[in-house]
This record gives sequence, structure tokens and C-alpha cells, in this order.
Amino acid sequence: MIPELRRRFNEGFSPARYASVLNLLEERCGTRVDYRIAETPVFLPLALLEGMAAEGIELTRCLLGNAAYLAAARKAIPAGYDVAGETGHPHFLTADFALVRDEAGDLVPRLVEIQAFPSVYGYQQVLSEAYRDAFALPETLGSFLGGLDEAGYWALLGQTVLGGHDPANVVLTELDPRNQKTLPDFEVTSRRLGIAVVDIRSLEAKGDKLHYRNASGHLTPIHRIYNRAIADELIARQVRLPFDLTKRWEVEWAGHPNWYFLISKFSIPWLSRPPGAHPVVPPAVFVDEFLEGKGRAELAAAGVALPSQNGPDTVYGELLLKPLFSFAGKGIQFDPTQAQLEAIPAAMRKEFLLQQRMRFEHTIETPQGLTQAEIRILYLWPDGSSLTPALSLVRLGRGKMMGVDHNRNQEWVGASAAFFPGI
Repeated sequence: MIPELRRRFNEGFSPARYASVLNLLEERCGTRVDYRIAETPVFLPLALLEGMAAEGIELTRCLLGNAAYLAAARKAIPAGYDVAGETGHPHFLTADFALVRDEAGDLVPRLVEIQAFPSVYGYQQVLSEAYRDAFALPETLGSFLGGLDEAGYWALLGQTVLGGHDPANVVLTELDPRNQKTLPDFEVTSRRLGIAVVDIRSLEAKGDKLHYRNASGHLTPIHRIYNRAIADELIARQVRLPFDLTKRWEVEWAGHPNWYFLISKFSIPWLSRPPGAHPVVPPAVFVDEFLEGKGRAELAAAGVALPSQNGPDTVYGELLLKPLFSFAGKGIQFDPTQAQLEAIPAAMRKEFLLQQRMRFEHTIETPQGLTQAEIRILYLWPDGSSLTPALSLVRLGRGKMMGVDHNRNQEWVGASAAFFPGI
């Protein structure tokens, strides 16, 4: 993206330096990293990153200010997962963007999805610094957004997660955390913020309070939960928790579970249709609307090329079929057919959307050829403060999907980080 920085990096690359990135990561995370780490970071103009960050904030404001949208999204929360004690706003937000060519040939961002759920805030900062150290990147290259530096970033993350509580009474909860690929992030966060990482199934309820067993085995009251347990995984694995999520416990949530549903892929049709259609959001409709309502006409009016026929074998090559509540690209289907859409039970069609397919522009020059990038903006929103873009996360790939699980057995792809020239 910045030719001179790209050229310099490629010329200075060596397998030994890349090996150093991997070694530094495992050393600083304190555990094995199972993600495929890209051989390179990306170098982007700050204006591009700030533009994407501003778009994510604007889209979030639109959603939070739309009572009809929030009421509809709330109906999508599965039974038993409408958690008590909902906060007035999400504490964490991620917005994923593709880089595509517009009709004028300019490189522009387009929203892939927006999600009010924590990402790998701790791990991503460690990855950025591993690239910087291993490749001796200039200190003038920035990585933090929102006017933050490293100290300010960790202070803001700590403020968001801890909410002013003693770290001994704050826990990071996940389902089977020791066996999650995000364990490196948990370990970094635990050490930096001083909080315990616990399996959500191990919490103990006493009266109106939740407790966990600390490192010494003592039953310790929980005042705040940094929630990393994904609802769709709990549902898919039919997990029975030892406490009722819908009961009002004397506990705060950092990343209240309801926001996982309230700001999600469910929002994309709302953000893409008139009267409030936003140009950064690709056209999208729910599958029930496409098959039974005005969805097909809406997509056509938005400029999406659709086949004139709609028989069982009709292929929608310009559409992606996506389940609303899934993580890491699970369940996304390219080139869905009419028969596949109609095979979705009628009662479940509102749980899937059809979104215009975006062609990622291959922009990163590597020894393996041009590579495409998906850029995630990581936001923090502490209690009593404002929504702040804090850091970016990058995925590099050359396949249909951008997730690290979809680019195996390739080089110069995978999880990466973004740097920008200093002002």
C-alpha cells in the first residue's frame, strides 16, 4: 500500500527474521500460538485506517440510535441467552473491512461485518511489537489508533475490562479456555491486567453472587466478568452452565453477552437499505425476505446482478449466504443456489442473510504474488467514556475466505498487523 515501505521490507526479509517473530510471540505470550502468522505486516496510510475507524463509529451510532432496529435485534436473542444486567452500550466492538475497487477504480473500504464482542486485544499488541522488534521496523511507524500509545492502550483496555474493580475479583471467562486458539490472548491479558482465566462452566453460584476458585483454590467472589464465551459455541455444544444467565446476579459484565446479538451481522441489512443506506455497507437482505418478500427486488435496485431465472439450479454468484450468529467465517457459503436457499427451514430463514459478494483487491506485494487484506478495527468503550478506535488487526489471504483457518498450506498469508508512517 505504501510502495517504498513495502519494497524495503521485502528486500530486508529473511526466514531467520520471520522465525524470530514466531519465537518472540511464543515467548511473550507464554504459550504456543496455533494461528498461521503472516511473514509480513502491512503498511497503510493513517488516513485510510482513520477513515475505516470513523465509519465503524458512525455505523454504531446509527444502530444505537435506531429503536426499531434494537427491538428487532433483541428478538433474535435465543431463549435462555437474554442475559440480565445489560449495559447501556457495548464495551468492545470490531469492524471488519475489505479493500475493493469502486466504479472509478479507486481503492475503498467496504464493511464485511460489525460485531460487539471482544477480539484479541492483548495478543494483537504483542504481535505488532514482535514484527517491530524482529524486523527492526522504525520507531516512527505507528500502530495504535485513537491517539493512543502503548501505555495509553493498556490503560484504556484495563479501564474497560476492570471497570475500577480489584483484578482479584475480575475474571476472563471462556468455554474450555486452555484448548482455545485464543489462549495466547488470554495469557497476555491475564498477566498484564492481573485477572484469572477460568472456564465459564466452573463458576459457582452462592446466593446472588458468582464465585471462582483462585490459584490457591479459595472461593473468590466475582465483581466483573470479561466475557469471551461465544454464545453460538455454547449453543452448538449444548453446554449447561452452573448458573442461570437470565437471573440478575450481583456481577458486572465487561462485554455484556447481549451485545453479541444486538450488534452483529443482523445489522447489515438495516445499514444497507434506504433511507439510511450507508455507502460503505454492501447490499444485504435476510433469506426469508429474499424468498418470500421484497428482498430480491431490493438487491436488484441496489445494483446487485441477479439471474433472471430462479429455478432450483439457479446459482447466485454475486451473493454470499451467511448465518447471522457465527464466528471465524463458520457457515459462510459462496455461490448459493435457489435449492439451497429453499432447503433452509422457513422458520430459520430469518437467521441467515444474503450479502453482495465483495472482490477483495490484491494489494500487498509478496514473493508469493499479490495478496489481499482484510482489516479489523478494534474499539474500546469504557464505562463513562466514549467509543475509541484503539488498534487494527489484519488478515492476509489469497483464497475465497480471509480467516486464518482458510489459508492453510500457504505462505505470506495469515494473521498480521498494520503500521502507518508517523505524522
